[in-house]
Amino acid sequence: MTFYSHPFIASAFQKSDSAFDDLTASLDEARPHPTEEALVQLGRALMTELVDLISDTALEDYQTILGEALIGAFHSAAGRIERDADRARDAMRSLDRDFDGSEAADSELQDATAKARAGDAATRACELIRDAASETWTVATGEVWTAWRGSRRGTHLTAAQLEAKQAIKAIRRRRSGEADPGGPVVAFRGAPTADSAEDAGRIFDALNWAKQEWPDMALATTGAKGSEKLAIKWARQKGVTLILARADFDTHGKAAPFRANDELIALEPEVCLTLVLSVDRARADQRPFGPALNFGQKAMASGLRHVSIKARAA
Repeated sequence: MTFYSHPFIASAFQKSDSAFDDLTASLDEARPHPTEEALVQLGRALMTELVDLISDTALEDYQTILGEALIGAFHSAAGRIERDADRARDAMRSLDRDFDGSEAADSELQDATAKARAGDAATRACELIRDAASETWTVATGEVWTAWRGSRRGTHLTAAQLEAKQAIKAIRRRRSGEADPGGPVVAFRGAPTADSAEDAGRIFDALNWAKQEWPDMALATTGAKGSEKLAIKWARQKGVTLILARADFDTHGKAAPFRANDELIALEPEVCLTLVLSVDRARADQRPFGPALNFGQKAMASGLRHVSIKARAA
């Protein structure tokens, strides 16, 4: 009996603890698939090579654009492949509905099924590379990558990311008696200038408190820079599902941050956390952040629990 020794080959004779490796082993494919471990290593290596290459060079000024472009490329590929797999599933349903028992119909159905399952495996592979690169990017630079549009399924490396509009629809379905989409929501809005080490400690303390209160919580925020990026980093570290209500400036102009607040309120969060000012005393001359103030006001007007992080920790 011969075992494959190449690290990019999943042996059919070895039992795996990886859901991805189990999926690929179940496919009727003569060619070997890369292992989950190899895909994760690839994502980390690609990002490490990029950061090492451009550090201390003239390209360092464009590091964020280049890093996010690399991660986004695999995110885009995962979406394209998944859409192809979905089309194959549509074909499966159509063929199954009209199945006449003929050999030709059976062959078409088997081909569509194989294409859908192969697409699922390829999608998962892209997601593993993407999340490994994203994790390495955060460790190397301190920056957090989030998908700009759409939801993102989680892997063992990171929790899921949902669009606020999708989460709102799921909550409405739950209220009408359909399936529960998940745990309670904790919403947070904070000042972009609240990004000091002291601010991070205060934010993390508040979010840790929330997770103790609601262990299966999801974190909802707009993904704005500063304090909300710190909150996203906490969610990634804790494996907490992230819900993003992006401010759509193209559609709503200056009102976009306040429209995003409306989406957060529509999620019916268990608690609304706000940090309207940096707690760093060196920044005492700053003005309160209007959208965070507005979010707190909307929470109270809607009868939702509101906690000011600064007041809570004082």
